[in-house]
Amino acid sequence: MPTSHSRVGVASVCAAALTFSGIVVTGIVAAQPAAAADPAGYQNVRINEVTSSNSDTVELYNAGPAAVSISGWKMSDDGFVPQSFSPSSSTIPAGGFVTFNSPKGLGDSDKLVIYTADGTVVDRVDWATGAAKPAMARCGGDGTGAWVTTTVATTFGAPNAPGCPSSVPAASRVRINEVTSNGSDTVELYNGGTSAVSIGSWKYVDGDTTHAPVSIASSSPSATTIPAGGYVTFDSALGLGDNDSVFLLDGSGTTVDSVTWALNGAKPSDERCANGTGWFQTAVTATLGGANSCTGGGGGGQTGHLLGGGGALTSGCTPEAPSGTGATPTGTLAWPGGLDVTIADNVCAFTTSTGPEGRDLSGLAFDPANPSVLWAAKNKNWLYKLVKSNGKWIPDPSWSATGKQIRFAGGTGLPDSEGLTVGGNGHIYVTSERDNGNNTVPKDTVMEFDPAATGSALTPIHQWDMTSQFPQLNTGSKDDANLGFEGVGYVPDSWLTANGWVDPLTGAAYNPANYPLHGAGLFFAGLEWDGTLHVYGLNSDGTFTTFGTVSTGKASVMDVTFDAGTQRIIATCDNTCGETHTLMKVDTAGAIVPDVTYTNPAVMPVDNLEGFALAPASTCVNGFREAVWSDDGIYGFGTGTSSYGHALYSGTFPC
Repeated sequence: MPTSHSRVGVASVCAAALTFSGIVVTGIVAAQPAAAADPAGYQNVRINEVTSSNSDTVELYNAGPAAVSISGWKMSDDGFVPQSFSPSSSTIPAGGFVTFNSPKGLGDSDKLVIYTADGTVVDRVDWATGAAKPAMARCGGDGTGAWVTTTVATTFGAPNAPGCPSSVPAASRVRINEVTSNGSDTVELYNGGTSAVSIGSWKYVDGDTTHAPVSIASSSPSATTIPAGGYVTFDSALGLGDNDSVFLLDGSGTTVDSVTWALNGAKPSDERCANGTGWFQTAVTATLGGANSCTGGGGGGQTGHLLGGGGALTSGCTPEAPSGTGATPTGTLAWPGGLDVTIADNVCAFTTSTGPEGRDLSGLAFDPANPSVLWAAKNKNWLYKLVKSNGKWIPDPSWSATGKQIRFAGGTGLPDSEGLTVGGNGHIYVTSERDNGNNTVPKDTVMEFDPAATGSALTPIHQWDMTSQFPQLNTGSKDDANLGFEGVGYVPDSWLTANGWVDPLTGAAYNPANYPLHGAGLFFAGLEWDGTLHVYGLNSDGTFTTFGTVSTGKASVMDVTFDAGTQRIIATCDNTCGETHTLMKVDTAGAIVPDVTYTNPAVMPVDNLEGFALAPASTCVNGFREAVWSDDGIYGFGTGTSSYGHALYSGTFPC
């Protein structure tokens, strides 16, 4: 395996997999596009102007559509020791500027690195002797243009002066074109210029700030010249980690190009698309020494990356290949949130004493009273209270480090627990479609559990059995019995009344007072059999009221949630319906109908992703919040990949 480096400024897993630093060639540099926007916004921030003349001033520019907080950010020079700085404002507005004076001083020949509060590298620029006097500024576009040494007054706090040199040196056309951290740790350079470039004195260094630059010639003795339109490859003598960088330096030590990737971003390789000029994307296969194939997940800076993962499959932790793949419904829209997705659990994390397979994590629900808690139901009758630790969702050790087993009423049976939701009373409501001790017979039930109950096993306070409503599932086939209640969502009465929902039982506006025992909301149970939602009032005396069905417009439903942020009921379907989420609203006639359907981020696997949850709007940062998916089969992308053996994925969704 490639070496993983411990260093200052590792890339955050919530960032896009590749970012670009400033590029300087003795004061005149080629333009480099700004990184794709990420939900946190920091990748839209760029060093825009810098001077090493007395004041040692730095200007940052926000190219993104939303303000970005830079509270707690730090900087370093070539001493690689980050220090806090005092900006003119703690927030950079969209299209705005912030300036600060370097607390360390900047030398005649130096570098500048900007970090977020957690040590993530935001941007970097290096310069040769005199290049930052009187100042260096991006030319041809704030935040994106080429770096030049200015000969006019500086423009700190305002847009940079227009105009660029009519030509740039041939050396500035050399780019890092492809890189892999998949064992060979190879770097490919491409010369997009019209003349050969000598690189005999050039060096490279990785992202470990304790490493000194290494001569390219020492790694590849024949790599002395790159012909016009040609390539040079070399294997990094420093090794390249799962989360690392490559910086290319010319003979004077000036940064020519750089690339940074997040966890597993350079596996099997990352390549520019288009060749030599475009953004980086993860490739399907490496094309070292030749034109890039650009057959990965997409280009143009809009490709998501799967981040994180790792770990080895434990004995008995067997992935289960997905089944039932179907077409995406017509009119489905692209995922509206961030394009990157993080593997959000430890490998084989949900093995139990009754099921060592380590899969079958299904229903998910954030706790509305405590957004730092994520509840999860595992098939084979287990319930988990999950909390964040080092970016991963793990069982809360104060509740149960191994989950709690759940039973049917009376403490018997093995509920095939599929969906869950948090009720208005803070209790956990879990659906089961059969008893796994008798799995050919349907048992479509909703069970209410008190999460404050002690002990390693939980027995329901109430249990409602709706099995008789679904005779089509009672055929003696375990497959049919497995197509019952797959998800459930608690929908507050306040939403139903405010939106004018018409009660199917009365034909008039829904009046909660007509049902005094049902609590403060209704429960929408998703039937996998046909994609319908079945609406129930669950009464405190153990009876229930049936309010009919709602069509989702999809062939199946795997999870149901009410999202206060979008004010919608969300019906989720896995690969059976193209990995989609249909948001449901109340129309002008008082009926609940589909509003819009989104697919998952393109980077995600096409698996039996049966659980889906959105964090409450109270957790929003820069207009985004967390979205979490669960994999019923921990299949990921197949044998040998980093996602194999994981059940949880984390991304972002608009507030």
